[in-house]
Amino acid sequence: MNKLSLLISLMTNDNDYQIEQAHAAEAIAVQLGINLQIVYADNDAVTQSTQILRTIQTAPDQRPHAIICEPVGATALPAVARAAASEGIGWAVLNREVDYITELRKSAKAPVFCVSSDHLEVGRIQARQCAALLPSGGTVLYLQGPSESSVAKQRLLGMEESKPANIHLINLKGKWTEESAQRSVASWLKLSTSKKTAIDLIVAQNDAMAIGVRKAFQESATEVDRERWLQRPFLGVDAVPKTGQAWLRSGLLTATVFTPPNTAPAIELFADSFRSSRLPAERVLIPPSSMPPIEKLRPRN
Repeated sequence: MNKLSLLISLMTNDNDYQIEQAHAAEAIAVQLGINLQIVYADNDAVTQSTQILRTIQTAPDQRPHAIICEPVGATALPAVARAAASEGIGWAVLNREVDYITELRKSAKAPVFCVSSDHLEVGRIQARQCAALLPSGGTVLYLQGPSESSVAKQRLLGMEESKPANIHLINLKGKWTEESAQRSVASWLKLSTSKKTAIDLIVAQNDAMAIGVRKAFQESATEVDRERWLQRPFLGVDAVPKTGQAWLRSGLLTATVFTPPNTAPAIELFADSFRSSRLPAERVLIPPSSMPPIEKLRPRN
């Protein structure tokens, strides 16, 4: 085989975790001597589908050997996956529950698999962080990702099944970005119910949204309320070194959940499979971890 060539399709280039996904992919590609192209879908499923199909439909000698996709939409592009497989192109999905993978593996001539952070465990870790910080219970303002996202659904499920009964969630929605969380919370702060609700803790499904919540409090609340809000613990997910981990060190975040980039494991699986002709497992889960360790979190009530 010629030098292995891969295409990676990521959701957006304005999210710190997606940027870290790209950096991790570039580093492992250099290490393994792989030709790598990265495209961004600008958080639009149609754009993502069009970008990938355009690559699949190029001349055979210009096509990648495999495509790694972190899907924008809920469906994870089944028609695009089938088009890739029909051309003998490998297909890997990141961070999604994908029903079509099992069926596609039966006929595909190239590797087809999923690599994902364990998002249920992410939610469970956040529940344990909440329990450690609020042993007497309390109310949590909870910023969830998009409704259609299986990642957001799994993280919420993990939280709900593991949190103590004396911890109650007020759910708001964002789109994984600071700006979306800031808008969501700014709108909530305009409601009369927000002024009557005592919030003990802020939990977001990623670090960027946690910082967006802080910005909403800084800009939208009265001076008295601002001080009260900003003294609450803020929790996030991702722990990218230059953002989440830096925010943790500076005190902007009280805790976060480290989810290692999974582009690198996906690339390694393709490299090994094309070299050895061994098929990767259908689904590979990457375990997350609490930062700091939960036993180091001190009660806030």
